[in-house]
Amino acid sequence: MAVMAQENHLQQFYIPEEQSIYLLSHDDAKKLKDWVALCATQLRQLGYQDIELIGKGAYGFVFAGRLPGHRDHGPEHVFKFTRINLPQHLQDRLEDEAFILERVRHPRVPRLISYQRVHNQPILVMERAAGLNLEEVSLQEGRLKPRLIIRIADQLADILRNLRDENGPVGRPIVHGDIKPSNLVFDARTENIALIDWGSSVFAQLDANQQFITANVMELMSDNLQQTNARLGDVYFIGDEQLNGGLSSPRFDEQGAAGTLYALASAQSCRFGHQAIPATSLGLPMEFARMLDGMLSPDPETRLRAGDYYLREMPRMARTVMIDLPEKPTTPMVPVWVRDTDQEIDTVVYSSRKSFLREEGAPETLNDVNDVQLDRYYKNFMQGMGETEKAFLAAVSRLGRYPVEGGLAVRWETDGIYIDTSLNLHDPALKPAFVQAVNNMVFLAQAIYRKGIFKSCLFNARNTLHIERDEPDQPFRVTPDMRLHYEVSAVPEVEDETRVHSYFEDGPDPEEFLVLPQSIINSLEALNTIHHTGMIIFEALPRHLKIHSHYRLLDPDKEDEFHRLLNEILASVEQISGLGVSGYMKMPYKDTRFFPHIERLPERYYPKNPRAGSLAF
Repeated sequence: MAVMAQENHLQQFYIPEEQSIYLLSHDDAKKLKDWVALCATQLRQLGYQDIELIGKGAYGFVFAGRLPGHRDHGPEHVFKFTRINLPQHLQDRLEDEAFILERVRHPRVPRLISYQRVHNQPILVMERAAGLNLEEVSLQEGRLKPRLIIRIADQLADILRNLRDENGPVGRPIVHGDIKPSNLVFDARTENIALIDWGSSVFAQLDANQQFITANVMELMSDNLQQTNARLGDVYFIGDEQLNGGLSSPRFDEQGAAGTLYALASAQSCRFGHQAIPATSLGLPMEFARMLDGMLSPDPETRLRAGDYYLREMPRMARTVMIDLPEKPTTPMVPVWVRDTDQEIDTVVYSSRKSFLREEGAPETLNDVNDVQLDRYYKNFMQGMGETEKAFLAAVSRLGRYPVEGGLAVRWETDGIYIDTSLNLHDPALKPAFVQAVNNMVFLAQAIYRKGIFKSCLFNARNTLHIERDEPDQPFRVTPDMRLHYEVSAVPEVEDETRVHSYFEDGPDPEEFLVLPQSIINSLEALNTIHHTGMIIFEALPRHLKIHSHYRLLDPDKEDEFHRLLNEILASVEQISGLGVSGYMKMPYKDTRFFPHIERLPERYYPKNPRAGSLAF
């Protein structure tokens, strides 16, 4: 978690793509709700019906709505609003997006309808593509079938060839700049994709051969060709050239496509895992898998050759007849429990003890890049890490995209890794995909060679308690109705006492700067003697205290004492001083699993004669 010194702004220690409204302060949550309501009102005034918020990101909000039809529903449109607190130059990017999108002509790109301003609020209106975005599909399905990966890869290559066509309506290549699973909408009925969200798009400065694209000599001599016009895109998927500020080129989108196809084939949410879990280990056709590994190679020349091969040969590879082979159910490498619940779960992941994953003395090359997405997702959390370390953190974050509560602890030693987990999934239908995500996390951990401990808690943000104060020097006051939520196991789950996990197993966390009052520590020590599983995290900001918790009592006979100790903790909250984070986690009992180190997963390909064999992990 990145917690800065008290005099600086305190950063959030979790990085959800869309921060749960249950983690916002009362004021911020009200502002968000009011803003969403205002946008919906403006759309209704424009004549739209069935309005819904379908997404939000670092720069704005996306809504969907319909025009009333004569007999049935009219056409469905998508509306993009920028956040009103953005600087003007970022608000102006919506107009740039409309300008470029208007010039893209491809059946797999939803068309621009209009760009307009309503009460000084810019709104971009587009066609809505049918289906779900591929990140959602990936979370539901896990690894996509090899046949489907090939079909998606072929359609994506067709879009990229169209964008780099210099004879099109613009006369110069267009770079989308943010190709990733969540920007590809998939229609399961037709298996067609649509490329959306052109907010990072620009006209290319270099062509695919890395030659300057310019209309005249004067432009060639100008400073404009020395400074990139590229926008960042999602740092989990873009390639090194775009991340490091290279001049914009169609090659950027090849890298986005490669990261996307790899993530969908491996059930990950980033491109970083390819060294430990190569494309050649994913049951894909051999030619395609080797090409994909080439596109993800650290060697620039290899990437260029593989990218050329992809665009040139993909139509031929796509003509290969493939069938969906039966797969054996994936066995979880660490325990995964499935528990039905009536409660809605908004999972948030909190991870600590990450600093040892950074390279010794790694240069911080991106500190001068001023981009909200870089700050949010990458710079303070992953910069200075190797590819596999980044992939491991992203794999833990992906677990938080499921309705899951619990925690995990990974300890790296010379002989291998030791993992303790308590993972409770609250939707049985998602178990196959969730197990794949858990196993990826284990594979990636096995491929990391260093010594240290990593801990992560997964909690339901809906149970977070919020306590606010007017001034930073005032105490945090708990209201009489506040309770720390917990569940009680129906029957005692008492294990061998020697296997009971402790809150204080690994000593103080070096990355946590909030010092809790002794009264809370005393209550936690008493709580530690009662058999339960759970976690509690205190996050103290200047005017806002968040208490995140997840508790399950495993000894019902001790409920009175358990309840009393939780109330004692809340009663001591007013003694908290200082800023930062402090957290404690307790597993139900020690059930440590050992795994040896690996370099990478072995090769495994789609069979040459698919009707004669099947795939199995």
